[in-house]
Amino acid sequence: MTRTAFVVGAGLGGLATALRLVHRGWKVVVLEQGPEPGGKLNRYEQDGFRFDTGPSLITLPHVFDRLFAIGGVDFRERLNPVRLDPLFEYRFSDQSRFTYSSELSYLTAEIERLTGSTEDIDGLYRFLELGAKLYNLSEKTFFDRPPLARPRFKDLSLLLSAPKRHAWSNYKKSVQHHFKDPRMRQVFERYPTYVGATPEKAVGTLALIPYMELAFGGWYVPGGIYRIVQELRNLVIEAGVRIKYNVAVSDISTENGSAVGVETSTGDSLKSDIVVSNADPGSIHRITNGKAGRELKSDQRSMSGFVMLIGLNKKLKNIRHHTVCFSEDYNREFSQIFNERRFPDDPTVYVNIPSVTDPTTAPAGAESVFVMANAPADPSAWTPEFQAEAVRRVQARLTASGMPDLFANAQFVEYWTPARLESDYSAPGGSIYGQVSHGWRGTFIRPSLKDRKINNLYYVGGGTHPGGGTPTVLMSAEIVSDVIGNRSE
Repeated sequence: MTRTAFVVGAGLGGLATALRLVHRGWKVVVLEQGPEPGGKLNRYEQDGFRFDTGPSLITLPHVFDRLFAIGGVDFRERLNPVRLDPLFEYRFSDQSRFTYSSELSYLTAEIERLTGSTEDIDGLYRFLELGAKLYNLSEKTFFDRPPLARPRFKDLSLLLSAPKRHAWSNYKKSVQHHFKDPRMRQVFERYPTYVGATPEKAVGTLALIPYMELAFGGWYVPGGIYRIVQELRNLVIEAGVRIKYNVAVSDISTENGSAVGVETSTGDSLKSDIVVSNADPGSIHRITNGKAGRELKSDQRSMSGFVMLIGLNKKLKNIRHHTVCFSEDYNREFSQIFNERRFPDDPTVYVNIPSVTDPTTAPAGAESVFVMANAPADPSAWTPEFQAEAVRRVQARLTASGMPDLFANAQFVEYWTPARLESDYSAPGGSIYGQVSHGWRGTFIRPSLKDRKINNLYYVGGGTHPGGGTPTVLMSAEIVSDVIGNRSE
């Protein structure tokens, strides 16, 4: 008898899980509340300008290789990803600049040029060595299995050999131990923001992120990162998965403590053997009135963001694909976001201009410009008046960092606030990565892949184990598919 699985949400994790389950013999139906797949990994198009509204690059391409191989497709041949170099240009408040290359020889030369010494080059190598050990450990344990699973004998030797001093300590202190120049510290303190956290409260284990970026590269897909979603959608449809769009799930149907399907906002009752939610567990907690999922309180949420999509009617000179304009006081910025729960007075601003690498993302003689500043996951502040003030603060930082005026020749500017992220993607408060990775509990004890109250209800994506980021979302799909398979096969 064929078993049926409903997947709630056609985000990257939902589509990846659907592909894996259908190839295990399940009948799979994906229910997506919006008109298209992708979730937070999505696209916005207007007047010939095209923007990725989620990640602007991917890491760990071999994780994508594994997924696409299930559908009989070579990921690299199909999507032709391009390794970006340099990865970023960093602009500091003292007007100095730093080109962050993915080639170590160029990177170390830049460090010496910026700092005037080789001391931080030695720190870089020690920091990357730490990251390599942590990645090796995570790949064989944390990235491979559900949290709190019964330990295997081989895990013991790995855990005993783990670099305990910096892995379990504070991330910020670890960076300060390895780097002395305040600008180099600022560069490497940025990495916890990849999972929506502050360096002051993140654990040293996140040192694996800069290691992964340098060791495996940061990759861009010509045509935009959203092409990954499009190709994955095609694979799941070819495999027999049905995707139903504009279907919002309003409740999880249960019988005798087990999920038996879903209720939709249009009043339909749909039956299945299992339900896999690609929506954040906090959203499921809300729609089920607390009978499933896990509440995500405001102080448990990862950062959100304030995004401006600018269709710029001019070409820019001497500009990189990715530029980061640092605030003058990084500590104060994070304190305002996490402690005061407000948009910072002087935000660090991230600028992504894919048309620098890929002219197809903008009309001839124009640029597609994505601008983002970190914000607390709280939609309540974003009135039209405050949005205008936030734009002013972003523009002030860009000007102070020597960036060209990105708004003067704009054909349009599209604004995305935490309120829009919450409404469009069912992200609690607009949180981009679900539960914030603060402390070892927030990092390693994330909402479970299997609901703790309802049998046959599972979770996948950045809101559960092992965490946010495109490769870890795909790992989440691998792990939850194995969990389901081990229970039912």
